[in-house]
Amino acid sequence: MIRVLYCGAADGRDAYVEAIGRHLTTLGLSAEISDDLPPDTVDYLVYAPSGPVTDLRPYVRAKAVLSLWAGVEKIVVNPTLTQPLARMVDPGLTQGMVEWVVGHVLRHHLGIDAHRAAQAERSWREDLVPPLASQRTVGILGLGTLGQASAKALVGLGFDVVGWSRTAKSLPGVSTSHGTGGLLPTLQKSQILVLLLPETLATTNLLDATALAALPEGAVILNPGRGPLIDDEALIAALDAGQLSHATLDVFREEPLPVDHPYWTHPKITVTPHIASATRTETASAEIAGNIAGVEAGHPLRHAVNRDLGY
Repeated sequence: MIRVLYCGAADGRDAYVEAIGRHLTTLGLSAEISDDLPPDTVDYLVYAPSGPVTDLRPYVRAKAVLSLWAGVEKIVVNPTLTQPLARMVDPGLTQGMVEWVVGHVLRHHLGIDAHRAAQAERSWREDLVPPLASQRTVGILGLGTLGQASAKALVGLGFDVVGWSRTAKSLPGVSTSHGTGGLLPTLQKSQILVLLLPETLATTNLLDATALAALPEGAVILNPGRGPLIDDEALIAALDAGQLSHATLDVFREEPLPVDHPYWTHPKITVTPHIASATRTETASAEIAGNIAGVEAGHPLRHAVNRDLGY
């Protein structure tokens, strides 16, 4: 009997307990899943920092902590975490991100905001013809699971896609670069820039005033990655100066975004409430159950987090 402790948000408990149990049964495993198990009996923890468990030291038997979140920056800093940690990677989360990225890239590529403004003025603007996708360069910073899936979708639509990552990656149809030397050339080409990097010491404020100035004049930034990737004051200054034409932001340093934050009312900023890549219970539960089944069968933990790198 495998014992799985659910320690995520209370409002998701019943759905996750049912779905994970069902998927484990389908995989031929017998399991007890609950949010109330003696710590020394727990084999796996299904975890979110917003849940009730903060001290992981009592879970001495646990083979893995399975995060419900794709981002683990708030988990790896917990000094009581010594168990192997898996970040959440599931098809629903990936598909949601691809749809958000493609939707907002197309919004800015097609100039939909300009057409709406013209409509409000009853102005017939035949000059507002967008270039073809092949004539628009979209840059993606971060070529992990979400970055690669987004790049593939944009390539499929015909966009000129460039990508940057910490280490070398090769993707069909994408011009890639990596490391410190590869960042500036990527920024210089990116008319629309998508941020899909994890939050680490190395990526915090990566988009500072210098980096923003390297983008083509009138560039657009989309950030569904992590709020601290961008220097907030530098972003507003670049928008006000016309260096950037718009920023669509889904993630922020403080969430929910404070009601007095200047992002709410800035005319060149669109705010979405961290919904670009929501975890779906059914697909996430299938991933968790599959990971548990793999470990029980002697396979390595999937999507294991490298503590040194922070993701």
